[in-house]
Amino acid sequence: MKISGVDIRPGNILEYEGGIWKVAKTQHTQPGKGGAFMQVEMKNLIDGRKTNVRFRSADTVERVRLDTKDFQYLYAEGDNLVFMDKETYDQIQLPADLLGDAAAFLQDGMDVTLELYDERPISVELPEQVEATIVEADAVVKGQTASSSYKPAVLDNGVRVMVPPHIESGTRIVVDVYAREYVRKAD
Repeated sequence: MKISGVDIRPGNILEYEGGIWKVAKTQHTQPGKGGAFMQVEMKNLIDGRKTNVRFRSADTVERVRLDTKDFQYLYAEGDNLVFMDKETYDQIQLPADLLGDAAAFLQDGMDVTLELYDERPISVELPEQVEATIVEADAVVKGQTASSSYKPAVLDNGVRVMVPPHIESGTRIVVDVYAREYVRKAD
């Protein structure tokens, strides 16, 4: 499906110069002189390269639809992660760097969605939010107001997040996987 260069949005998968690219950021610019354009930051889903491309409104680019399939995370084996197809129970190994920073939030038995291009897995999507336990939280500095100040804390997976002052070590919280932010206390 062809789309105009100014209709590109973050998260779109594009076919560009023979590669498959995921759009990370876009910035629409309308200079005083000349036509408007979209500055697009993209990451190649096959080899991990990043690039910045300027698309004018007259440019068209092919938007790719990926197949998605539900898998379950089983375990890590070296630099690879092992997932199981929830329908056929087939197991596949994928490199951990395919997940990027989100890999720290994988939990045994977690349901994930694999995006496939020509039957080949090219990205893994975790749930937007996961529960984690705080193992270390800094003490509250006296005089800080509760509404405006957050304090650093370390989760059981080693990830550092900022939490409200009333959250103590040992508390289970819900964390946004991709923004790495505190959402709320777990139920």
